[in-house]
Amino acid sequence: MGASVVDVAGAALAETDVDAKLAATRALRADWGAGALELAAPTQAMVPVDRPGVPTRPLLVHPRDVPRRPVGSEAGRAALVHAVAHIELTAVNLALDAVHRFGWGWGLPVEYVGDWVRVADEEARHFSLLTDRLATWDVAYGDLPAHDGQWAMAVKSAGEPLARMALVPRVNEARGLDVTPGMVRRLRAVGDEATVAVLEVILAEEVGHVEVGSRWFAHLCADRSLEPEAEFRRLLDEHGVALHPPANVEARLRAGFSLAELEHLGLA
Repeated sequence: MGASVVDVAGAALAETDVDAKLAATRALRADWGAGALELAAPTQAMVPVDRPGVPTRPLLVHPRDVPRRPVGSEAGRAALVHAVAHIELTAVNLALDAVHRFGWGWGLPVEYVGDWVRVADEEARHFSLLTDRLATWDVAYGDLPAHDGQWAMAVKSAGEPLARMALVPRVNEARGLDVTPGMVRRLRAVGDEATVAVLEVILAEEVGHVEVGSRWFAHLCADRSLEPEAEFRRLLDEHGVALHPPANVEARLRAGFSLAELEHLGLA
């Protein structure tokens, strides 16, 4: 018997060194794919949702205190890429937590674990693509401040996977689908095609990540005889989450939203 994938995901989640976290995430996917890990009861204590492994830098500040600079300058482009890199590293932790917190004991099939192991690995690759761009400007991850608002959704939805699948992929990550095209346009206008290429890779794969969340949200709703679109709206109301246009309707449709749902949400 191999180690429990739930324990291994938890160890990666708890890791505070960024390079070690990325390596552990890559190894998690490789070992899961090779059959070296088991979907079995964890033997280690659960990582507290309010204390995931994060590095000592960057300095975390309120969103309004994160400097906003025009992308016409290298400093402005570096600030934008640093902000997206921070989102992607948080997304690594969110995917690891989806395996660690809900992979065992909630009746979800083995395919659920495989999906989120893959997502964690892809988010880690996105982070590395972005930090490679930062290096061209002599900036390292952690050199600039960041905010950690994304993780608040993990804390809100730590109690059960239905809320997690609703509030993280279908709110947090879906918002990334909405805002990335605007970033691409601004960067293309100043001739930064190298960063555009990275963001286009990320956008294409993030559609798949939101679709994973939509699919497992629908699965959990079916298990509980809930209508998914009504339940999603109920969870938004329960947790005080508001969605705002403009939305990337085409990407959201590919990611598991229906046009009627987007219309009910005021996004189409």
